[in-house]
Formats: sequence, C-alpha cells, structure tokens
Amino acid sequence: MNKDLEAFKHMVIDVWTHGFMGVDIGQILIALLIFGVFLLIRGLFSKFVLKYLRSMATKSKNTLDDKIIEALVPPVKFIPIILGIFFATQYMDFSDDINDIVMRLERSLIVFTIFWALHRTLTPLSFGLKKLENILTHEMMVWIFKALKVLVLFIGSAIILEIWGIAVGPLLAGLGLFGAAVALGAQDLFKNLIGGITIIAEKRFHPGEWILVDGVVEGTVEEIGFRSTKIRRFDQAPVHAPNSNLSDAVVTNFSRMTHRRIKWKIGVTYGTDVAQLQIIRDGIMSYLEKNDDFAKADEVSTFVRVDSFNDSSIDLLVYCFTNTTNWGDWLEIKEAFAMEIKRIVEKEANSSFAFPSQSVYLESVPSEVPEIFVPPKG
Repeated sequence: MNKDLEAFKHMVIDVWTHGFMGVDIGQILIALLIFGVFLLIRGLFSKFVLKYLRSMATKSKNTLDDKIIEALVPPVKFIPIILGIFFATQYMDFSDDINDIVMRLERSLIVFTIFWALHRTLTPLSFGLKKLENILTHEMMVWIFKALKVLVLFIGSAIILEIWGIAVGPLLAGLGLFGAAVALGAQDLFKNLIGGITIIAEKRFHPGEWILVDGVVEGTVEEIGFRSTKIRRFDQAPVHAPNSNLSDAVVTNFSRMTHRRIKWKIGVTYGTDVAQLQIIRDGIMSYLEKNDDFAKADEVSTFVRVDSFNDSSIDLLVYCFTNTTNWGDWLEIKEAFAMEIKRIVEKEANSSFAFPSQSVYLESVPSEVPEIFVPPKG
C-alpha cells in the first residue's frame, strides 16, 4: 500500500513538473496570472490613459488629432496583450526549439501591431491633407492612399515572413514571372488603370458631375475606380464604363458650363416688310439686354439678325446664352422668351409666323372647256 502511494506521489510530481511541453504546471499557472495582470492593466489603460488622450485632443481646434487617436485605439489596446505574452513566456522555462518559436511569434505580433497602426492612421491622414487636393484632386488622393495602404500591408507581411525564415526575394522573383504571364492576359486591365490615371490627372470630370460620352453614356459620375467609372443615368440605372473608353472618347462635361445656349431660327411670312423686320429684331434684342436671366453681349456672343430667305419664310437667327446652367431653370427662361417673341411678332410688329406652304400660279384659263361625257344608264 505504501509503495502504491509512493508511486502515485511520484506520478503527480512528474505530471506537475512536465505538465505541458516540458514546462512545470506551477510556471504555467504563474504565467497565466502574469498575463491576467496585463489584461487588467489593459482595461485600466483604456479607461484612464486613452480617455485622457481623447480629452486632450478635443481641446485642440484641429480635428485631425482626434481622428488619429481614434484610429490608434485598437492597436494601442493590443500592446498590453503583447507585453503580457512576453513576460508570461519569459517566466516559463521552454526548450530551445520552443523558445525560438515563441520569440518569432512575439516579434511577429510586434510587427503586426506597428503596421496595423500605420494602416489605420492613413485613413484620417487622407482626410486631413485636404490642401493637397487642390494640386492632386480628391480622386488622386484617394488612389494614393489606397496604394499606400497596400504598400503598408505588403511591407508588414514581408517582415513577418522574414521573421519566420521565409525569404521574400526568391518569392518576389517567382511572383514576377507569374505576373509577367498574367500581364499578357490582362492588358485591358492595365489599359483601364492607365486610363483612370489619365482621367484624374487631366481633371476631365469628378464625382457628382454631369457628363456625356458620345456613343457610350450620359449621366452623373458616382465613382472613378481603378478599372471602371460608375456613371448613373438619369433613369437611375448604373453604368460601369471602362476607363480606357472614357480616356479616349469625346467627353462633354455639362457641370462645368458657365452659360446655357439658346439657338433658334424664327420664320415670318414674306408679307413682312423691312420696317416690321426691324421692329421684331430690335424688340427681341431689347428683351435680351434688359433681362437679367440672359448673359450680356460683352460676355458672350449674342445675335439677333435676319439670316436667310427660306422657301416659305424670312428667317431671323436668335443666338444667346442664359446665366443659369440648371436645366429646369433654363426651360422656364426659354418658355418665357418664346412667349415674348410671339408677342413681339404678332402685337408690336403686326406680323405673323410662317408655315410651310406652296402657291400655284395659273397664267391663263381656256375660255371654252369641253363638257365631261357621262354615259347613259342601262
């Protein structure tokens, strides 16, 4: 009986001493206690230190520091966890092989935290550097910070791979050969990418602007992507046009109009004499000069002239521009202008509008016309 109890005692001691991967269970429990202390520190740190930093940031007039602190909160909260893992594993007596793996893991976590913080910081920085948009445009800034985020992820991943003994150089060489093979089959993708860069660099259009692409689409630009541009038509149907097509096509940007044109030909009857034509011409021109809805002649080309003699009318050319570029307001101004022209022609000039007609002239009529023969019935 005593021998059995002694054997059981030695078994318990052996289990306790070589509990997990050769590490004493007592060390494991103390390591867990150390890790728990750092979790408690993490909670206190989040409650007091981060709260203090937020309050300090809100006192400044600039909102950039507020956004940066909010972006850094998750990575900063992760630092006590890394410290807890480090001090807990330092207390545990691992073998050389296990200790090497633990060290690699801890270094990987440190690199991950650093580049995670950098990646999150890029978003508020992209909003904070608004002054650069005057030089590079908003779309170019979005593209640059997207590329920076990808670069941060790539560098961070490369460092972690190096920590675990994976050589990045040969991997990149292999990817380069693979990329060359893919590039041969993805020429359209690169064409669209270059087309998008061209659109942004030349500032052809921006999101929110109304454009017309001959033979492609007309609508409002919503987003300029790496491969295509999203344009919403006026019936609210989205159209994704490849950037290469938009960079090569003729694009009319209606949102950048300074004035909106009215070009009419007004035909009056041939019975209208010279004095009446002058009344019509001067009346229309006077209306354009006095009405603030129309741009003045010294700003844009404005003409009211007798233009041509048509088949059934004398035509006057009216060529002018409105100050508004809003389509609804322009239609309202044009309607009022049309009614005023009708009043000038009919009331002031006492003339009338022409319509297509033909006149038949008979020089003579035979005096004796033979009767039409009607055959008798039956």
